[in-house]
Amino acid sequence: MQPASTAGTGGGGSRQMKRWGPIVGVAAVVAIGGGVLLITSGGDDDKTTTTTPSSAAATTTVAASTDVSQPPTSDTTPAAAIEYPLSFSQATELGVADQVEWGDRCDTETGRIAVPDYFAPECYAPFTGDNGGATAPQGVTADEITVVYYEGLEGDPIIAYVTDAIAVKDTNQQQFESMKQIVKYYETHYELYGRKINLITYEGTGLSTDEVSARADAARIAAEYKPFAVLGGPALTSAFADEITANKILCVSCGPGQNDQFYVDRDPFMWALDGSASQKRSHVVEFIGKQLVGKNAEHAGDAFKDTPRKFGLLYLESSGASKELADLYAAEMDAAGAPFDQVVAYALDPATIQATASQVITKMKAAGVTTIVFSGDPVAPREFTKEATAQEYFPEWVVAASTLVDVNAFARTYDQAQWAHAFGVTSLAAKTDSSKIGYYSLYEWFNGEPPPAPDTIGVYQPSAALFFAVLQGTGPDLSAETWRDALFASVGTTPGITAPYLSYGDKGYWPGVDHHGIDDATVFWWDPAAVGKDEIRREGVGMYQFVDGGKRYLPGAWPTEEKLFNPDGAVAIYTTPPPGEEPKQYPSPAG
Repeated sequence: MQPASTAGTGGGGSRQMKRWGPIVGVAAVVAIGGGVLLITSGGDDDKTTTTTPSSAAATTTVAASTDVSQPPTSDTTPAAAIEYPLSFSQATELGVADQVEWGDRCDTETGRIAVPDYFAPECYAPFTGDNGGATAPQGVTADEITVVYYEGLEGDPIIAYVTDAIAVKDTNQQQFESMKQIVKYYETHYELYGRKINLITYEGTGLSTDEVSARADAARIAAEYKPFAVLGGPALTSAFADEITANKILCVSCGPGQNDQFYVDRDPFMWALDGSASQKRSHVVEFIGKQLVGKNAEHAGDAFKDTPRKFGLLYLESSGASKELADLYAAEMDAAGAPFDQVVAYALDPATIQATASQVITKMKAAGVTTIVFSGDPVAPREFTKEATAQEYFPEWVVAASTLVDVNAFARTYDQAQWAHAFGVTSLAAKTDSSKIGYYSLYEWFNGEPPPAPDTIGVYQPSAALFFAVLQGTGPDLSAETWRDALFASVGTTPGITAPYLSYGDKGYWPGVDHHGIDDATVFWWDPAAVGKDEIRREGVGMYQFVDGGKRYLPGAWPTEEKLFNPDGAVAIYTTPPPGEEPKQYPSPAG
């Protein structure tokens, strides 16, 4: 995936390319699956090495005059003085868990919030006392936290060009109504330290690529609403995020993915859910180096099955940085022993994409490329695969962790004779039946009815999930700095198969301080004959099959054994939770 253009970045290419822009930025995360639910210490389910948080924002102590080495001996024993935040595991470690009135929202048998979600976070001690009032420069009072939820301009033709391919019909108003109920869910079950959420819904005034409108919208939000945080932003320009963070407002998923330094320069205000382009590239190159290099293109068409692999890179040129990133890709592939024989860029211009596809496929075929590594948008493969079949050229297609290319809804729109040779790496998790597992089912459980915007809940809820999960860990002293410190102190989300693993800070997975979320990835292959539901619950033919049931790998841990197109152990969709990830059931608040 290539990053979107940043303000002031000059790009090569035509006006059409700039108009349609980097469509890959439409959704940073789609169908993330289980919640983005951070924890501050390890539980029995954790598969990741954990450490006790060292941040002051996420540690807990008991008053020095209280002996916590023994449990209370009677009902009259005074409870220990709590320094917030206090998670269930911290209270247990300190020996004071039985001195805390956890309340009905906490399942004290598991130490987690009492909701039907395997990835539910730890309980936090209910707050009493003075929360400090206005602890942040703006958007925080003793009673409320002001949060703006942003949606792009209704009917934006750029976004419609992508979403129309899979017939997504959710409106902005439906998403606004859904988000209101989502916030109520978090207010009900999460600890907010005496504050409620003042939710403001905001619709952008310009196209998703319009830097001027994006910056004006951000300035208006900052001046008129003075929020503590913004969730969401324009899909295809970073100008909004640049202006929001300049006004010292926390923003989660408020623009397309940027390079690592962009986030470092805006710490502690800007945060991403998805992995960065460099992190995804690292997974793809490791997978190729360990499982594909030095072997024949056995998953290609008959003409290539017994031919040593020759790799080609097909990438979306969306900004001035695209060529630089492609050069980095080539260098890393060289180091892995898999040099690119061809590196071809394309621009996503609906008016010329067919002609572009003809030129691209002709070039790849003439060079004898057996294996095309695709790093681009989810719409162009329709034209590339159609053209490849027309030219009777059937290479392997490697999905290079490209956003939305790795979802069934889009893959079903590609030429199936071609996509039968597709496989690759995705940061998304193994698919699940959303009516039983994940955000959609949680919404129904809490509200007693489906969300008004059912097709896109996997896009708009994750930013809220991250924001509220971390909010619990800040304690009453809420600011952008304490929010960051709580995030960095967390060991990350609960590891599993049906949800990615997210962590932030310096956990040792990536160089430097990580402001991006998803750290792991998995491998899949396309099965054109499989039948099941896609990400928006539509029954159809064609599904990605996840190797080893969707087992996920952190960087440096990819296996050397290749199991592509092997049905043994592969899973297309979990209609029930996989073993070990069954959520505990609780009565619905909606009855």
